[in-house]
Amino acid sequence: MKTKVISSFFVLFAIAAGIVAMTPAAFADHTEVTISPAPGSGAPGCEDTADGCYIPSTATIDVGGKVIMSNTDTAAHTFTAGTAEGGPSGEFDTGLLMAGNSFEWTATEAGEVPFFCMVHPWMKGLIIVQEAGHDDDHGDEGDMMHIEGAASATGMLSDGTKVSIWTSTPTAGEAMEISIEFEGAEHVNHDMLVTQNGEVVLNDEGAHHHDGTGMHTTAPLSSSDPVDITVTFQGYGVDDPKTGPIGEEVVFSNVVPEFGTIAMMVLAVAIISIVAVTAKSRVIPRF
Repeated sequence: MKTKVISSFFVLFAIAAGIVAMTPAAFADHTEVTISPAPGSGAPGCEDTADGCYIPSTATIDVGGKVIMSNTDTAAHTFTAGTAEGGPSGEFDTGLLMAGNSFEWTATEAGEVPFFCMVHPWMKGLIIVQEAGHDDDHGDEGDMMHIEGAASATGMLSDGTKVSIWTSTPTAGEAMEISIEFEGAEHVNHDMLVTQNGEVVLNDEGAHHHDGTGMHTTAPLSSSDPVDITVTFQGYGVDDPKTGPIGEEVVFSNVVPEFGTIAMMVLAVAIISIVAVTAKSRVIPRF
C-alpha cells in the first residue's frame, strides 16, 4: 500500500511539472547580437526585400550588451551609426570592413541607433538599445515569450496570414500581457488597440515584429472583465513601400485566456483533493 501512496505523489509531481512547463517563459536577455550584411547587398535591391540589407535589419540589445558587426559578404562594407541623409551620428563607425572581418560595439545608453553603409547607402538598419530586463515589443528574434497551448483567439488577414493572440488573465489593478503571432510572416508592422468596458488600456502604434511574433502590455486594468483587441495591419517590410493588406483590421472581442492552462490547474487541485479525501477516509491506508 505504501507503493500506492508513493505513486500518488509521483503523479502529483508530474502534474505540477506540467503546469510549470506550460507557464510562459520570460523574455530572453539581449546581451549580445550579431549583425551581418545580406548576401549580395553591395548591389541595390536588398532594400526592397523582406529581410532588408542587414540581417537582422532591426536588432535589440540591452544597455551594456555587445553588438558584433560581422562582414560575411564578399564585398567590403561599413557599419556606420547615422543615416545616409543626415550623415554619421558618432556612436560607432567600423570604417571599411573587409570580407571576413568584424567589429564590436558596446551599447552604453538606451535609445534607437540607425546605421547604414557609407559605400552602399541603400543599406540601412536599426539597433534598439533598451534597459536590461526591459521587455520591448519591437519583435526582434528571441524577445517574445514562448507561446504554448491553444491561442486565446485567432483571426486571419485577407492574404491568408493567420493572426493569433495569447493573453494573461485580466485582473483588476494588474497589467495584461498579450502575445501576438502572424503565422509564417516576417517584418510585420501593426497597431494594437485594447479596450476594457470602452476604456482604452493600450494604444500601441507602429509595432514591428521581425519574426512575426511579439509582446504587448496594457496599462493596469480597472476590472477583471474581458477585453476587446483590434489589430490594424500596417504592412510587411522595414522600409517603405510596405506590402500586404495595409489598413486591414482583425478584431477580437471579449478576450480571455484559453482554457488549457487553467484546466490543468483545476485538474491538479482536483487530484490533490481526491488523494486527501481518500487518505482521510482510509480508502488508502495511512502509515
